[in-house]
Amino acid sequence: MFLSKLSPLHALFPRASYSPVSWATRLFSQSAPACATLNQIKRGVEPPRRKKVTESPALEGCPIRKGVVLRVMVLKPKKPNSAQRKACRVRLTNGNVVSAYIPGEGHNAQEHSIVYVRGGRVQDLPGVKYHLVRGAGDLAGVVNRISSRSKYGVKRPQKD
Repeated sequence: MFLSKLSPLHALFPRASYSPVSWATRLFSQSAPACATLNQIKRGVEPPRRKKVTESPALEGCPIRKGVVLRVMVLKPKKPNSAQRKACRVRLTNGNVVSAYIPGEGHNAQEHSIVYVRGGRVQDLPGVKYHLVRGAGDLAGVVNRISSRSKYGVKRPQKD
């Protein structure tokens, strides 16, 4: 076979596809080819769809999950930021244990509190891919919050 003379890779990978464009990229790839050929399109074959990789796998496709606080902690962000970020470890109802950020100023979260966890990473805290939902479960809303109240679990202030 003429390919074995041209390429020593054929001896190592005898079943690899050798189309002129994609053989180098497909050689070590586990996924299907990126697009269909013209003949496949003519036959009506749809190109394979790539699965979307979730940013919050512990939620298992749910928008929020209930959990129990295991530990409340204060984390330091990575460079160049400097702060004291409030976070906690939470055991979710599906058994996963995750680190979650507590948004807003001040909180009443403590060990054994029932909280709700949503997705959303914190850019300067490595490994923190989840947020707690303020105003739900045992976690109170932010006190004296006027703007963006819906994000922090604050009711509409009463007019006097």
